[in-house]
Amino acid sequence: MDLRQLEILQAIAETGSFTACGKKLHVSQSAISRQVLLLEEELGEPLFLRVGRKVRMTPAAESLVQLGQRVFQDVRDTVGAITDRTRTLRGTLRLSGGMTVCLYVFPPLLKHLKRVHPQLDVRLTVATAERSVLEIRAGRVDIGLLTLPINESDLVAVPVMREELLVVMPPGHPLARRRRVAPRDLAGQPFILFEVGSATRRVIDHFFTAENITPTIVMDTENVEIIKAMVKTGLGIGIVPYQAIAREAKAGQFFCARVEGHELVRETGWVYARANRTPRMIHELLTAFDEIRARLLLAPRWTGGK
Repeated sequence: MDLRQLEILQAIAETGSFTACGKKLHVSQSAISRQVLLLEEELGEPLFLRVGRKVRMTPAAESLVQLGQRVFQDVRDTVGAITDRTRTLRGTLRLSGGMTVCLYVFPPLLKHLKRVHPQLDVRLTVATAERSVLEIRAGRVDIGLLTLPINESDLVAVPVMREELLVVMPPGHPLARRRRVAPRDLAGQPFILFEVGSATRRVIDHFFTAENITPTIVMDTENVEIIKAMVKTGLGIGIVPYQAIAREAKAGQFFCARVEGHELVRETGWVYARANRTPRMIHELLTAFDEIRARLLLAPRWTGGK
């Protein structure tokens, strides 16, 4: 059995006759019949039954047609991958992510990606995970770096970051300078939090529920910079990803603390449409992310302490 015979079987299945198959492949009907006969002799099994001027596939032929579909798809994917690697990467990559990702992850990532692939055009959308999923499904976004979990059969979700969520407060706050705070210390505190319904807020709400704390929420927003600005004014304290306040914490503009007995973490991952072959642009983006991942400030380096 060879690829040409599999191609002939596929053409017969598509056209319904040896004559039409010959026209499709630009060979004589006798050549088609000869190849089918050789294959039947090799298998010891009939492949087609004649019904008038048409032919009907036997189960053996149907199995071989399915095999041919897989084989030819593998050939196309392999040739495409080889061709991709030898071409300069061009075109438009459409990215989506939440506010924190766009502020703190995408800048170093896209700087590295553009240095490696200077002719690649990148378009960026700031959106919630829910909206990003809709945009990916509609084909308006190629890939998003979104808060997980996202469990959809038509999408691929690849976890790549575990971001620690820390309590953040201004320097003059009574809880400032502690590296750990007890859950009871947070009862009665005013909070500025991420918006209701977001994956990050669900992590925080789960903590409050587990500790039987009813938080006083003075404001919620999807914008981490607004949370930081309100915390800085003393309106309340927040719970945010460490990378959003890492530089200010190092400079003493904010203080941050872990919550004793709890690991407050949100998981983030790449999400894109499921397909037979991952587009080269997406593959190169994931490679670029692996290159810059170690630079991201996902958790404080200190351990223990009060």
